[in-house]
Amino acid sequence: MTFLLVLFALFVLPVVALLIWAIATYNGLVVARNGFKNAFAQIDVQLQRRYDLIPNLVEVAKTYLQHERETLEAVIRARNTAVDNLQSAKSHAGEATAMQALSNAEAGVSATLGRLFALSESYPDLKANTTMMQLSEELSSTENRVAFARQAYNDAVMGYNNRREMFPGNLLATPMGFTAASPLEIASNEAHKRDAPKVSFGQ
Repeated sequence: MTFLLVLFALFVLPVVALLIWAIATYNGLVVARNGFKNAFAQIDVQLQRRYDLIPNLVEVAKTYLQHERETLEAVIRARNTAVDNLQSAKSHAGEATAMQALSNAEAGVSATLGRLFALSESYPDLKANTTMMQLSEELSSTENRVAFARQAYNDAVMGYNNRREMFPGNLLATPMGFTAASPLEIASNEAHKRDAPKVSFGQ
C-alpha cells in the first residue's frame, strides 16, 4: 500500500499537475485572444459609422463644390478602399497584413477628408449649411470613439502578446497555434494626426 502511494505521488500527481497547468494556460490564451478580437469588433462598429457618414457629407458638399469634383471623388475612393480593408480585417483581426492595410486605408480617408475640410473653408455657404455642420460634428464625435476603441484594442493585443510570450505560456502558445497579434497603428505619415479632425463649420 505504501509503495502504491509513493508511486502515485511520484508519477501520477506530476502528470495531473502538468495537465491542469496546460489546460489553464490554454484557456488563458483563448480568453486573451477572444478579448482582442472582441475589442476589434468595437473598432469595426465605429469605423463603419464613420464610413456611413462620409457619402452624406460628400453629397451635401457636392452642391457647393461643383468645380471640385476631383476632391470629392478622391474622398469616396478612399472611403471605399477603407470599407474593403475593414471587411478583410474583420476576418483577420490581429494579423499584421490586415492591420497594416486598414491603417493605410484609414490614413487615406483622413488625408482626403482633411483636403475636403480645408477646401470648404473657402465656401461660406457650405460652412453655414445646417446639415453639413451636423454631419461634421457627428464625424468628429465618431473619430473620438474610433480613437478610444483603437486604444482598447491595442491594450488587449498587448495583454494577449504578453501572455503568449511570457513563461510558461510561451511553451504552449506556438505549438497550439496562438500566433502574435498586431496592433492597429496610425500610418507614419499620419502620426501627427492623432486627434480627431478639427472641423470649424459654423464657427
